[in-house]
Amino acid sequence: MEASVDLSRCRTLYREQAWLRALECLKQANRMKPLDAADLERRATAAYMLGLDDDYVENLKRAHDAYLESGDIPRAVRCAFWIGHSFMFRGEAVRGTGWFARAKRLLDRAGAECVEHGYLRVPEWLQQLGRGNHDAAIRLAGEAAEIGERFGDADLIWLARHSQAKALLMLGRVEEGRQLVDEALVAASLGELSPIVTGIVYCNTISFCRATYELRRVREWTRALSAWCAQQPEMVTHNGLCLVHRAEIMLMEGDWATALEEARRSAERFTRGMLNQMACGRAHYCQGEVHRLRGDFEAAEAAYRQASLQGCEPQPGLALLRLSQGDAEAAAGAVRRVVAETTSDARRAAILPAYVEIALSIGDLGRAKEACREMEEISERHPSEIVYAMASHCRGAVDLDEGRAREALAALRSAQTIWTELGAVYEVARLRARIAQACRMLGDEDTALMEEEAARKAFEDLGARPDLLGVVSTGDLDGGASAAHDLTSRQLEVLRLVAAGMTNHEIADALFVSEHTIARHLQNIFAKLNVSSRTAAAAFAFAHDLV
Repeated sequence: MEASVDLSRCRTLYREQAWLRALECLKQANRMKPLDAADLERRATAAYMLGLDDDYVENLKRAHDAYLESGDIPRAVRCAFWIGHSFMFRGEAVRGTGWFARAKRLLDRAGAECVEHGYLRVPEWLQQLGRGNHDAAIRLAGEAAEIGERFGDADLIWLARHSQAKALLMLGRVEEGRQLVDEALVAASLGELSPIVTGIVYCNTISFCRATYELRRVREWTRALSAWCAQQPEMVTHNGLCLVHRAEIMLMEGDWATALEEARRSAERFTRGMLNQMACGRAHYCQGEVHRLRGDFEAAEAAYRQASLQGCEPQPGLALLRLSQGDAEAAAGAVRRVVAETTSDARRAAILPAYVEIALSIGDLGRAKEACREMEEISERHPSEIVYAMASHCRGAVDLDEGRAREALAALRSAQTIWTELGAVYEVARLRARIAQACRMLGDEDTALMEEEAARKAFEDLGARPDLLGVVSTGDLDGGASAAHDLTSRQLEVLRLVAAGMTNHEIADALFVSEHTIARHLQNIFAKLNVSSRTAAAAFAFAHDLV
C-alpha cells in the first residue's frame, strides 16, 4: 500500500514537471518495489530533463528489458530508438547504430505495422541531412510524418516536420520552411508533445533558424522556450542553451550587460548534460564578443580561449580582437585560415564580413572585393534580410574604400534600414559612422556631422570604446589637427595616397618601397589617429583638409 501511494505521488510530480522531486520519488519507490516499464520510462525522462544522461540511458535500458519481458515489442523498440538517439547525439555512433539495428530486428521479427516504423526513419533522414542530401531527407521525414499521422503520434509528426523545415530552409525554399517552423512552434507551445520532444523541437529549430539567419523566428522561439523553461524551474537540460540564445539576442539588440550575465549563467550554472556542454562554448564566445566590443581586450581573449577549449571556434571574434589591438597581420592570417576551412554558406556568411573589414584594414582590396562578391552570391542563394544587410554593408565598405561614395551610400543606407527594423543598435551605429564618411566625401558636411553625432551617441550608450575612438569628429578640429601633426612626413604622404583610393601595392610602387613597409606605416597611422581601417583614415584626411 505504501508503494502504491508513493507511485501515485511520483506520477503527479512527473505530470507537474517537477523533475527533481519526481526522480527522487521514483528512486524511493523503486527501493520498495522494482518499477514497472512505464515508470522506468518516467524515471528516464526525469533524468534526461535534469541533464543526467547516463541515468537516462540506464533507465531506458531497464524499461526496454521490462517491455520485452512483458511481450510489448513496440514499446521496447521505442526505448531502443531513444537509447540509440542518445548515443548518436553524444558522438558514440557505433553504439547508437547498434541500438537502431536492434530496434529494426525486433520490429522485423514482430511483423505487425506500428508507429515505431516511423521512428526508425529518424536516423535515416538525419544521415541524409548530415550528408547534405536535403531532398532525400525531406522524403524520408515525409514518410515518417505520414506514419505518425496514421497512428496519431504527435511526437513523430513534429520530429519529422521540423526536420523537413530545416531541409527546406537549407535548400532556399524559404516560405515552405517558414510555414513548417511556425506550425511546429504552435504544437510545442500548446503542450501537444512529450517533454523530451518539446525540448528537441524548440532547441533544434532555434539552432537551424539561427544558422539560416531567420532572426525574427529565433526571437519568437527563444521567448517561447524561455516561457517553457520558466514553467519547469527544476529543469536543467535546456536551460543552458536557452540562456545562450537569449544572450545572443541581447548582444544584437545592444543590451550588453544582460547578454554578459545570461552567457555567464549558462557557462557557470548549466554544465550538466551533453546539450548544456555544447552550449557552454557558445556562452564563452558570446562573453568574448561583449568584452571585445567594450574594449576589455584581456577579458575578451580569455573568453575566446575558453570557448575554444569547449570546442567552439573562436573566429571571427578573435581575429577582430587582433585587429582592434593593432595586429592587422595576425587578424588577416586567422580569418584567411578559417575562411579556407569553412565550406557551408551559412558559416561563411558569418565570417566574410570580418574578412572584408580586415582585408580593407591592410590594404588588400582584391581579397576584400572577392569576399564581398561571395557575400552577395550567398545572399542571392539564401534569401534572408540579415544576409542581405551584411552583404550590403560589405559592398558599402568596399565602395567607400575605392572612393565610390555615391554607390557606397546607397548600399549602406539599405543595410541601415534592415538593421534598424531589427533593433540591432550596434550595427546601425557602425553603419552611421560609415555613412558619415560617405557624406563627407560627397561634400555634404552637415549630414556627415549629424550621422557622426548619432553614431558617437550610440557607441557611448553601448560602452563601445574602440568604435567610439574610431569615429572621426570634425567638431574637434584642434584635437584632430594635433593628432595629424603627430604624423611624420612619410606617414602623411601615405595617408594622402590612401585617401586617393590607392592600394598598398600601388602606394608601394609610387613610393619605391615594399608593401610590407606600407603596411607598417598604415599600422602606425591607425594607432596615431585612433582609427582601425583605411576607410576611417581616409575620412580623417578629408575631414582635416589633409588631401
